[in-house]
Amino acid sequence: MPRYTVHVRGEWLTIPCKDACETIKWLGKEALRRYIKNKPDNEFLSCVEDVKFCVRRCKGLGLLDLDDAIEDVLENDEFLEVVVEDDVTSPDFIPSQPEGSHLYSKYQEPSEYIYVDGESLTPQDVFNLGKGLYKIKLSPEAEFKVKQSRLLIESIIQEHKVVYGINTGFGKFARTVIPECKLKELQENLVRSHSAGVGKPLSPERTRMLFALRINVLAKGYSGISLETLQQAIDAFNASCLPYVPEKGTVGASGDLAPLSHLALGLIGEGKMWSPKSGWADAKYVLKAHKLKPVSLKPKEGLALINGTQLITSLGCEAVERANAIAKQADIVAALTLEVLKGTVKAFDADIHRIRPHPGQEEVAFRFRSLLDSDHHPSEIAESHRFCNKVQDPYTLRCCPQVHGVVNDTIAFVKNIIMTEVNSATDNPMVFSERGEIISGGNFHGEYPAKALDYLAIGVHELAAISERRIERLCNPSLSELPAFLVTEGGLNSGFMIAHCTAAALVSENKVLCHPSSVDSISTSAATEDHVSMGGWAARKALKVIEHVEYVVAIELLAACQGMEFRRPLQTTTPLEKVYELVRSAVRPWMKDRFMAPDIERVHRLLLDQKVWEVAEPYIEKYRKEHSLASRSLSSLASSLDCISLSNFNLHDNESS
Repeated sequence: MPRYTVHVRGEWLTIPCKDACETIKWLGKEALRRYIKNKPDNEFLSCVEDVKFCVRRCKGLGLLDLDDAIEDVLENDEFLEVVVEDDVTSPDFIPSQPEGSHLYSKYQEPSEYIYVDGESLTPQDVFNLGKGLYKIKLSPEAEFKVKQSRLLIESIIQEHKVVYGINTGFGKFARTVIPECKLKELQENLVRSHSAGVGKPLSPERTRMLFALRINVLAKGYSGISLETLQQAIDAFNASCLPYVPEKGTVGASGDLAPLSHLALGLIGEGKMWSPKSGWADAKYVLKAHKLKPVSLKPKEGLALINGTQLITSLGCEAVERANAIAKQADIVAALTLEVLKGTVKAFDADIHRIRPHPGQEEVAFRFRSLLDSDHHPSEIAESHRFCNKVQDPYTLRCCPQVHGVVNDTIAFVKNIIMTEVNSATDNPMVFSERGEIISGGNFHGEYPAKALDYLAIGVHELAAISERRIERLCNPSLSELPAFLVTEGGLNSGFMIAHCTAAALVSENKVLCHPSSVDSISTSAATEDHVSMGGWAARKALKVIEHVEYVVAIELLAACQGMEFRRPLQTTTPLEKVYELVRSAVRPWMKDRFMAPDIERVHRLLLDQKVWEVAEPYIEKYRKEHSLASRSLSSLASSLDCISLSNFNLHDNESS
């Protein structure tokens, strides 16, 4: 018999339907009837017949026609909402769709798996798990370690030993011993009381990253969780049953307690949960719709689920991946701007950067050469000013390898720290089954990822700072020799005037956001936790900075392509023409003023999807291959010449003797 989960004024009701020929109107009335039966003292509804209402899906909020037959428009186990006319929705009800979840409207359950073992996950893996590209399986080695760890917990309980986190209170209550009959309640109370976060819920993508990372840490086998409970968590992840996790509330030590508690709360069937199938609903109903059971916490399992740096680190994975993507593409955009502004490639000569050999600087200079080298990619624009009297370019063009370069090196440094943190055990206490010991320590402290992500924000921001100055040069006719604000009939049209202002505003916001959050600390838990990392804010702040950088570079790319219109009919290099064509496939030239925000969003999406990099990368790598072959040939020739010289020397020496 089909059944439906229906939300009415803060209550979730399961409505069986014996006859699928019944209408949506019948289903709505039946839900209201059951609501009134369960809540006879409610002050709003008393009689179903007089109530005017509509019915909509929780997923996507699509309205349903009340006269349609249920069998024609609904699938079994769908989640619905009855909205009563003139009703003020219960304040406890969370809107059905979290921010950005429209991206899940075409969600397809992945068929591929990533094996987790607590040792080998990468930031890119975490980012891809967040996108819903993979499910999770536990490796056999991880299963063994988890079982061994749990056996030690059970032996401690059987021997009635007193161990922190297993049969004691927490924080200031660490010396309070809890009787064995209340150990389950202890763990449940821990999860409930620590679920005290505030603010918007994490997006489905970020909740999946947090969830996946916590599973990976538990798979290391130092947390004491049972294999049964860990498998239940994996099953919920694979079904995209995502608990409601507010983004604010962590101080980054002892770990990310509040966010991870909200994650655990959903797993025990309490609080709210979201899935592509249900939208937001009570966790127990979402689990039930996916044929899953709530977790029944065993001793130490509540603590095992909530203690660690996984919010900081999961957001850090996204930050590193997005920073790396925009840094690579910023080089391409800057190269296009240089062409439009008739800059020179001499500043990217390999010998200049060989004598200041920072890896990032050398790589950025190489990318510029691969895109602008006239021997490989003839440029009519470059040829048009080959014999001009300009001596050198402004810093925003000439110093791109030095400025963009250190961003690349910063990202590499931060990625190394995040990579280590992804596969680190960050619980407390730690369960060492091979030693038969449980030891309290401080691996939950988020100082490492907090400091790294503050550094990342400072580094990546510079891409926006220098990009905004290049936008100014493109828009300013005294600097570019282009029409003011890149538009004809200036005055009647304003062109890129306010697009540049937007870029300037984002750069200015970043200057505030780049203040390190990890230099702050505040004592909590009655001075037991007397130094904290503020890593959660460092991670969220870094992502906001990176988002601003993406938008500023998007505006520069739009402006550079518009500048190209005024260089026509001259052509730039082949790879940069391909970039121009990509942008023009999404945004038409700016002939006269129009609504600009959608253009910015479209180009921002190209950068997010790394389309600009996809277009240019083959040319960069082909140049790298050819350059490498040429270098090897020169080395071989030099070696041959050395051998000839040595032979001549030996011959001359023998003759002298």
